[in-house]
Amino acid sequence: MKKWHLIIDIARCHDCNDCFLADKDEFVENDFPPYSAGQPWHGQRWMDIKRRERGQFPIVQTAYLPMPCMHCDEAPCLTDDGAVYKREDGVVIIDPVKAVGHREIAASCPYSVIYWNEEKQLAQKCTGCAHLIDEGWTETRCSQVCPTDAIELFLGSDEEMAARVTDEGLERYRDSLGTRPRVYYRNLHRWTKAFVAGNAVDEVRDECAEGVSAAVSVEGREVGRATTDNYGVFLIDKLEPGRDCTLKLEGAGYRSLSMPVRVDESVTLGAVLLRRAE
Repeated sequence: MKKWHLIIDIARCHDCNDCFLADKDEFVENDFPPYSAGQPWHGQRWMDIKRRERGQFPIVQTAYLPMPCMHCDEAPCLTDDGAVYKREDGVVIIDPVKAVGHREIAASCPYSVIYWNEEKQLAQKCTGCAHLIDEGWTETRCSQVCPTDAIELFLGSDEEMAARVTDEGLERYRDSLGTRPRVYYRNLHRWTKAFVAGNAVDEVRDECAEGVSAAVSVEGREVGRATTDNYGVFLIDKLEPGRDCTLKLEGAGYRSLSMPVRVDESVTLGAVLLRRAE
């Protein structure tokens, strides 16, 4: 059967919040039994967007991580009494009647995407637009309005999704939790990994050094490589944070340069001076 999967491209998200606003438009003060009671105006972000800066001046990147309910296959929020249950298509639903008074449901989510409605005494979250899917929609409200196509609803078999994961390099966020989320990310490294960047400069001519090879190694094993552009800029991404690394720069007409770099987070080295070869 066709199952619910959401694919989010972090590199395409610009933090416009159209997805958040569409969610509010659909669910605030609107009941969709048996899937949800009306969302309050304030205090809940069923599509939350996290923000993170990477690097330091002058090479800085900003990454945005849209966070809906993950609709996990091994969801910790599921209950034996049906207050929280999983549909056959994979969508996780909090029953707006059976779940009343169960504050522990909100605390059960390791992703912190379940919210407590004090007025209704009800845990609430993204429903995957289950009521629209049941009407034949092939988009969620968030994927429908995204201007950069950063969000895609994929209704297909688990086997088809597994093939896409392999072919497109998709990843689950915090997959080590073992909850098997149905939300997948493209370019997740922009949130979870680190980069080393800098600007290679000819020490004598005081000009940018183009075409210089920059490589990062850990314990003698190369883990990333880039070539400087016409501004002398290099950026080596997808590095595991919390590592002691070695950066090596090599280019025609220049002496090889090696330097230690501690990568606890993304690092911008600024100008790296290269000496001319004898």
